[in-house]
Amino acid sequence: MASEDISQLAETLAKTQVGGVELSFKGRALKLDTAEAAAEIIEEIEKFDRLQALCLEGNTIGVEAAEAIAKSLVNKKELQKCYWSDMFTGRLRSEIPLALKSLGKALMNAGAQLTQLDLSDNAFGPDGVKSIETLLKSNVCYTLQELRLNNCGMGIGGGQILAAALNECHRRSSELGKPMALKVFIAGRNRLENEGAIALAGAFKSIGTLEEVHMTQNGINHQGIRALAEAFTKNQNLRVINLNDNTFTEKGAIAMAEALKTLQNIEVLNFGDCLVRSKGAVAIAEAVKIGLTQLKELNLSFGEIGKNAAITVAEVMEHKSLLEKLDLNGNWLGEEGCEQLKELMDSFKKQDLLSSLSDDEGDGEDDEEEEGSRNIDEEEEDLRNIDEEEEDLRNIDEEEEDLRNSDEEEEGLRNDEEEKDNEEEEKVQVKESPDTNQVIEPSVTDLSSAEKVVQTFLKVAEVYKEDREVKTAVLDTADELLQKAFKTPGFQLDAFITTLLVYMGLLKSEEKIKATTNLIGPLSILKQVIQKDYFPRSFIPILRAFLLKKNRAFDNCRSAQNGLLEAINNL
Repeated sequence: MASEDISQLAETLAKTQVGGVELSFKGRALKLDTAEAAAEIIEEIEKFDRLQALCLEGNTIGVEAAEAIAKSLVNKKELQKCYWSDMFTGRLRSEIPLALKSLGKALMNAGAQLTQLDLSDNAFGPDGVKSIETLLKSNVCYTLQELRLNNCGMGIGGGQILAAALNECHRRSSELGKPMALKVFIAGRNRLENEGAIALAGAFKSIGTLEEVHMTQNGINHQGIRALAEAFTKNQNLRVINLNDNTFTEKGAIAMAEALKTLQNIEVLNFGDCLVRSKGAVAIAEAVKIGLTQLKELNLSFGEIGKNAAITVAEVMEHKSLLEKLDLNGNWLGEEGCEQLKELMDSFKKQDLLSSLSDDEGDGEDDEEEEGSRNIDEEEEDLRNIDEEEEDLRNIDEEEEDLRNSDEEEEGLRNDEEEKDNEEEEKVQVKESPDTNQVIEPSVTDLSSAEKVVQTFLKVAEVYKEDREVKTAVLDTADELLQKAFKTPGFQLDAFITTLLVYMGLLKSEEKIKATTNLIGPLSILKQVIQKDYFPRSFIPILRAFLLKKNRAFDNCRSAQNGLLEAINNL
C-alpha cells in the first residue's frame, strides 16, 4: 500500500469510529481561531448522519471557531457523548467560557440528550463552570451518566456552582418522573477543598445513583471527607471510590470506614497518600472484614501506617476471593514488618497481589504510641492540609493558569526561556572579593518565576557552611533574593512554597524533579529569613507541619531541623 494511501486511511480512521456513530478529531493539534479554520470540522459534522458522539480532544478552539462549530450542531438531536477535554490549549482564560457557552447553547437548541460529558484538562476555573451551569441544569443533562471534569481548576467556587447545578438538574428531572441517574463523577486536581467537597456531597446525597467517584488531589481534609462519607451511604451502587492524595487523618478515615460498612458493592478503594494513619487503617480493615465481598483493590499507601495496623489490614484479605491488589507501600513497617506482611500474604497464597514495599519509610513508632506522639491539634491538621491542597505543581492558581492559557506565541517564548535555563537560571558562584573572601553572586533573569527563584535559593544554600564570612554572605544573598522576589508584581507565593517543598524532597510530585540531597543550608537560611518582616506569615504553619512530619530527608540534618522548628515556635 502506498504511503499516501496509508495516510488517507489513518485520517479516515481518526475521523470516524465506533461503528459510524462517533466523529473524532482527537489529537490532531488543530488550531482553530476562525470559522474558516474550522470549516473542515464543520463540514464533517454537518454531513454526518445520526451523530451520537463528537470528540474534539487535543485541539485548540477559539471563540469564533466555537461559535461556528456550534451552528453545525443545532440539528444533531441524537448527540449523546461529548468528548471535549483538552481543547483550549493556548487560549486566554477569558475566551474559554464564551466558547463553552456557544457549544452548550447549541446542544440545548438541538434538544440533545447527553449521557457523557468530558471537559477534563481545560483550565477554565470557576468562570468555566459558570459558563456550563445553564447546560448542566437543562434537559440536555437529565440523561447524563458520566461527568468528567478532571484538572479544570474549578476551585471552591467552581465546586459550589457545580454542586448547585447538579442539584437543580436532579430536581427538575425528578419532577418529570425521570430523575438524573449520574453514575460516574470525576473531578480530580481541582482544589475543591472542604467547602467544594461538602457542597458536592450534598448533590451526591440527592442523586443517589453514583457508581464511581474520583476526587483525587483536591486538598480535602477530614471535614470534607466526613461529608463525602455520609453522602456515599446514599449511593448504594458505589463500586469505585478514589480519593487519592487528600488528607483523611484518623477522623476522616474512621468516618469513611463507617460508611463502607453500608456499601456492599465496592470493588476499588484508593485512599493512597491520604494520611489515614494506623487508627484509620484498622477502622477500614474492620469495615472490609465484615463486608465488601466484591473488593478487588485496596490502596492505603503512604498513609503513616505502622506495622501492627498494616498486618491487621492484610489479615482481613484472607477471605477476599476477588482481591487483585493490596497496596501498603510507603508506610512505617520497617524491614521486619515488610517481611511479616509478605509472609502473611504468602500464607493466604496472595503474595503476588501485594504491591511493592520498596518505598517503605522504615520503622515508625509503636502503633499504640503513634496517636499520642503525632496527635497534633485540629488547627494544625488543617494547616498541614494547606500544602496537601497544592500538592501537585500542575494545580497552580488562577493567575498561573492564565499564563498557561496564553496564546501560542507566548508559549513559544516561554519555551525559549526554558531552553536557556542552564545558562540564565540560577548562576551561583563563589569568587574572591576585596571586601570578603567569599561572595555569592546569584543571577535570576525572571523574578516572577517561582520555580527559578526556588532553584536559585537552593543553589545559594549549597554554598552554606558555618564559616562566619561564608555564612554571612549566604544569608545576605538569600535574604536579598527572597525580598526582591516576594515584592515582584505577580509573584506567586503559593507556587513558591509548594515548589520549595518539592525541591527539598519534603513533598512528592508526579514530575521527575531531583530534590536537593542536603537540607542543612536551606533549613539554616529559613531559620533566619522567617524572622524578617517581608517573609509571608502564611508560610509558617506549612513549614511547621512538614518539619513535624517523619521524613528521611531530615536524617542528616536533625540539628538544622530542630533549629528551624525552635525559631518557628518562638515567633
